[in-house]
Amino acid sequence: MADNAVSEEASMDGQASKLTSITASDNTVWADALPLLDAACRGLRDGELIHGDNFNLFAAMSALEIMDPKMDSGIVCRYYSIDEAIENGVAPIPISLDSTIDVQYTIDIMDHLLACEAAWHKGHSLAQTVFSCIYLLRLDRTASHALLHSYCRVIRATCKAVLSVVSDARTHEEEDLFTMTYGLPLNGDGDEKCLSMLNAVEESISRQLRACKATSSKRRVSEDLEPLQSNPNLEEGFCKALLCRLRFRKHFFHVLTCMKRPQGRGLELARKHIASCISELESILKSAEFLRSCIGESCEDDIDDKTTASGREPIGFDATLNSRLSAPTPPRAIKILSWKKAVKYFVKLLHDLDVVCSYSLDVHLESLLRFVVQFQKSQPDLVARSHLQLLLVQDGKLYGRDPIFAVINKAAALPEATKNHDIQKNEYIVQLGQLVMNLLKILCTNVAWQRRKLGKILQDWRVNYLQLELAFRNEFGEVSSSSNDENICMKIFQHILVWVEEQTYWIACRFLMLGFELELYSASEYCMVYWYSYAVLIKLAEKTHLKMAVSYDTAKRKGKKKRDSPKDLARESRIPPAVLFLQCYICLAEGLTMMLAALRNEIMILQSPSPFNTEQEKFVQHFELLQRACIPDHVSYPSFKESTTHACFSTLVMYNYFKDAQRIAKEVKSSFSNDPDRLAELRKLEQVAEHNSIALNLICGLGALDPSLKVSFEFSHHPFFATAVVRRS
Repeated sequence: MADNAVSEEASMDGQASKLTSITASDNTVWADALPLLDAACRGLRDGELIHGDNFNLFAAMSALEIMDPKMDSGIVCRYYSIDEAIENGVAPIPISLDSTIDVQYTIDIMDHLLACEAAWHKGHSLAQTVFSCIYLLRLDRTASHALLHSYCRVIRATCKAVLSVVSDARTHEEEDLFTMTYGLPLNGDGDEKCLSMLNAVEESISRQLRACKATSSKRRVSEDLEPLQSNPNLEEGFCKALLCRLRFRKHFFHVLTCMKRPQGRGLELARKHIASCISELESILKSAEFLRSCIGESCEDDIDDKTTASGREPIGFDATLNSRLSAPTPPRAIKILSWKKAVKYFVKLLHDLDVVCSYSLDVHLESLLRFVVQFQKSQPDLVARSHLQLLLVQDGKLYGRDPIFAVINKAAALPEATKNHDIQKNEYIVQLGQLVMNLLKILCTNVAWQRRKLGKILQDWRVNYLQLELAFRNEFGEVSSSSNDENICMKIFQHILVWVEEQTYWIACRFLMLGFELELYSASEYCMVYWYSYAVLIKLAEKTHLKMAVSYDTAKRKGKKKRDSPKDLARESRIPPAVLFLQCYICLAEGLTMMLAALRNEIMILQSPSPFNTEQEKFVQHFELLQRACIPDHVSYPSFKESTTHACFSTLVMYNYFKDAQRIAKEVKSSFSNDPDRLAELRKLEQVAEHNSIALNLICGLGALDPSLKVSFEFSHHPFFATAVVRRS
């Protein structure tokens, strides 16, 4: 036993010695490991991993990621504390004894803070961006410098307001670092008076600017005003450069506070401040030429990469300082956005916020969903999307004013009188309301996050539909013996059931379309994606038509007409424009499915057998979430193969789906003359249909006879429906 224990201990000691790291010294010789790694990579076959005695897959997954500025734990610090940095003169107060240089450096600090703020909005941590400014970390030191002090206070208050909006909207989950404050001094006494301080400084500089512009006779009156700096020739330029920066800060803070007012009450005023912000940003850009001319040396060549308008490096910043002070902070220094890119970012942010503020707060859910989807096409950043979400969902109500059941009631085409019915207390109706609110929140997230969440909630919507249907059958099994009040309940259930199904298929359609936007599908997978989209669109059009038919029937009964006139019969038999719009999508999806299948079957292109996945496995990977929710019913990989295996061009020529899509798009345009977004969408669909129809004729005429013919698919006319491009190699 003793011998065994000794041998075991020896083996453990040997293993420990193997794992001991070798410390580098001055005599250490470093060798390039890349050739060794390249050789190892060449020796690995598909699916193989390198496995060492002390390093396995679990260790690899647990290892720290390097070279990513948000994740790398590598640490390089110039100073170990704020006090040490201040003692070394990193953030002097006053900035300079020369008043002209003091003003120049103050403007540089303002510009760099703007760039830091934009970088924070883009997802970097607050500690490495805005609060890399030592003046912000020790704000009390700036009290003697009124200009810098007021600006830093409003910056801190603005960060707090933005952080509050993003946290309340709960969209920060997509950007883990955004809401982390790392114990930084974000809350300060007197920040509520930041605007009054800023206004006082602005008024003082405005008086000085007026004095600069005044005639010589009037200047005597202004002699009591103390100039910003010592050079009279530069006074007016510096006054203008400072004023536009201060005014931008003031108006931007007003935008944030106005947009947060409940029930959208501050949106109109916010739009006025947004217009002022954009105007001031234009003035800020114009001031760059003057500021660069003050340096005395040209920096035109590399000004685009600088974080200040002057091109100088700002003083008072150290991006690595918070690395040791705040443990969770990613320590590696990041690259701050350039000053020009920061201004461009804020211009786009303001335009996105203006779109949010200009929305009419329509209570129709269908219009609202279209607005959110259209808004997402501009790829708004986190701050704008958070504001939109907070506007839509407040206190469990739409816009903070409309009860969710009233919104569902209107969406399901029910009479206005039923919006206060007691049926809204039904547990499944309550759950449906929660699903609607959750859907609105999800649609305000970024595209990747949105698609994941949409895929997961599909099953919730499907289950809710089944529960509602079961409750309906249990309660209204004997329709003939029901009372008038029960008839109203039955009507509400019927309308809501139809609407829930329609909405479920709308979510499924959105889920599939976002896959194109995220480039999740390869060209060889387009055929199955369009086939599945076709199946979903058919059901969506069917449920939309059914909802409109039920709505028309309800309105007809309410009118109590004794007999139908020929005009009414014609109206009843006509397909609604909304359904025709979907029919255009259906024709394109079916046409592309058959064209892609025929190309694969007859010309043997767009076939990419993978060593990793079979076609059936790819089908499951793409549509598993839809399949779990049975959307649509009876759709599977075997049915896909059955539909596409025998596709050929001779059949496509006989029945040209693209011609049908083109015809429907032209016919339905007049029905959407007051809807510019849908008109633009129809024009895109018409272009896709026209180009694909021409491409189909070319392939049918030359495909089998010309081996040099190459067919590819591009999204040049529409983000989701591809256009075939025929070329000779």
